[in-house]
Amino acid sequence: MSIQRIQKKLQKLYRNLRPMRQPYRRRFRMRLGKWLLRHQSDIVFEKCYWMGYRALKNPLDAWIYQEIIHEVQTDIIIEIGSAEGGGTLYLANLLDLVGKGKVISIDIDRSKYHVKHDRIVTITGDSASPEVVEKAAGLCKDKTVLVLHDGEHSKEQVTKDLHAYSGFVSINSYLIVEDGIIDLFKPKDCLGGRKDGPLIAVEQFLKDNTNFIVDDERERYIMTYNPKGYLKRIK
Repeated sequence: MSIQRIQKKLQKLYRNLRPMRQPYRRRFRMRLGKWLLRHQSDIVFEKCYWMGYRALKNPLDAWIYQEIIHEVQTDIIIEIGSAEGGGTLYLANLLDLVGKGKVISIDIDRSKYHVKHDRIVTITGDSASPEVVEKAAGLCKDKTVLVLHDGEHSKEQVTKDLHAYSGFVSINSYLIVEDGIIDLFKPKDCLGGRKDGPLIAVEQFLKDNTNFIVDDERERYIMTYNPKGYLKRIK
């Protein structure tokens, strides 16, 4: 069949297709970076909830969390930084589905945190302080542990927490570092940080620690808040 005949057939086919609705045409033309900025400025702080509690998460990352929890069969999830607790409750509800486990919620400020669940254990204080680390260690003994960092996002604090809690992570489990995305945007974009943040801390941590690798497969939905943030312990 000649190229001309193929072109004519394609043109006829296209004429018979239903036109895309205009609002969706605009949405689908949106670049990934613009979508992330829109989510940050218009959605995550005001419209992202889990069971009535505000959860400051990217839902695409939250979906990946449930995959990991099911695969690892986690006994303990250490959540560093709980904010209002929606994300904490989400993790506890996932453990309900698995049928076992506890969430250790570590945060220095509980003024806006009002979540309660039988699977949640709260520790209030500086996540990197010896007292808090010791309490968490006691709950992790002989358990399969996953650590999720969503605390203060400065490079310095993330680095402290990575060194303090990475040893708790079980082999084949994960150390998840949230919000490294702030290191990929400029401050004026409303998503970027003014100082080095989680992604920079992770890159330095990996240079010094060969027990972990970046699991790129966990970023397959592309629009993640956690670039290089899914660290799998391999030894």
